[in-house]
Amino acid sequence: MSSSHAPEQFDIAIVGGGPSGRIAALALAQQGLSCILIAPSMEIKDGRTTALWQRSIDLLRDIGVWSDIEGNAASLKKMRMIDSTGRLFRAPEVVFDSSELGLEEFGFNILNSELNAVLEKFCAAQSGLEEISDTVESAEFGDDHATLVTSGGRTISAKLVVAADGRRSTLREAAGIEVKSWSYPQVAVVLNLEHRLPHQQVSTEFHTATGPFTLVPLPGRQSSLVCVETADGAADLLAMTDEDLEADLERRAHSILGRFKLSTKPQSFPLSGLTATSLVGPRLALVGETAHVFPPIGAQGLNLSLRDIRDLISVVASAKRAHADFGGKTVLSAYEKKRFSDIRTRTNAVDMLNRSLLTGFLPVQAARSAGMYLAGRIGPLRRLLMREGIAPGTAFQLHR
Repeated sequence: MSSSHAPEQFDIAIVGGGPSGRIAALALAQQGLSCILIAPSMEIKDGRTTALWQRSIDLLRDIGVWSDIEGNAASLKKMRMIDSTGRLFRAPEVVFDSSELGLEEFGFNILNSELNAVLEKFCAAQSGLEEISDTVESAEFGDDHATLVTSGGRTISAKLVVAADGRRSTLREAAGIEVKSWSYPQVAVVLNLEHRLPHQQVSTEFHTATGPFTLVPLPGRQSSLVCVETADGAADLLAMTDEDLEADLERRAHSILGRFKLSTKPQSFPLSGLTATSLVGPRLALVGETAHVFPPIGAQGLNLSLRDIRDLISVVASAKRAHADFGGKTVLSAYEKKRFSDIRTRTNAVDMLNRSLLTGFLPVQAARSAGMYLAGRIGPLRRLLMREGIAPGTAFQLHR
């Protein structure tokens, strides 16, 4: 590694311009640490949405951005699951109601573009945080600092590097951290639509033989849709005219929201999974999709990433207060220990649910149906599942 420029010194370098990277950068800078955010320009408009659960919203409140986000988001008061597999063993409909937990809502759904715009504004204004529009070309991780060289020729020295640069992470690869990855025989077709009937703040997930078909409220009479299909099925949807696609999607939704009208063009994403074999390396912490990726089921992705960030902030802030090395092995080991169980549990649960929809094995179908039946009929079990779904580890503590 070589550069004609002397290294620029920072406490922490955060790499990645998505929500995880920007939220981590804001939270760390607010701890009084000198931070640099290295994020490439993002010209592609993201039509997808993100559902944020209460613990994620608490973090966004803590860093002062939630009030600017809330006005563009739709509240999610109920979550309805409907078995639409058409198989021999079919589960009864289950409705999870936030009022059962004494909550006004489980969370909020927002367009990624709206979320990113707010985070970009706050990052630009945050004291102690410098942002450069660049990518990391190479990285070295030493005993007492890491050195990053950007494509633009800048050399950055930091006591800690936070990798939020996604599933194809340059930093993770440079640190020699291996991943376990897998793919599914599925493609997610994603779009937003308008509908004639009000959604009443109810998110509806149809379980189909090819995967979930999920409608999540947006402001007004709009919803975001994730339709998981086979590769051929997704190709058929993408080849349809707007009118035919609207009619097909309305049929799949059993017209519960009336007539559909597309408000964005459909996008498609092959489904896959990934877990890093370690969440840390020398002077390096992985967060978000750099550490874990799984299918868009149960709105767990970004919420899991924000729990990464909350736990990382916790151990870094404690080390700073104790005048300890916040990028050292002791702190990073504590971060990995905090995150290991949550990541493993979420990844396995989402993988199991997704595969249970795809299998034709009758005992698995029966077990899934029985689980849904019990969740619908047994109140304490249903409430436990709701608490763990939105705030893992707080099963008997969650309240507003």
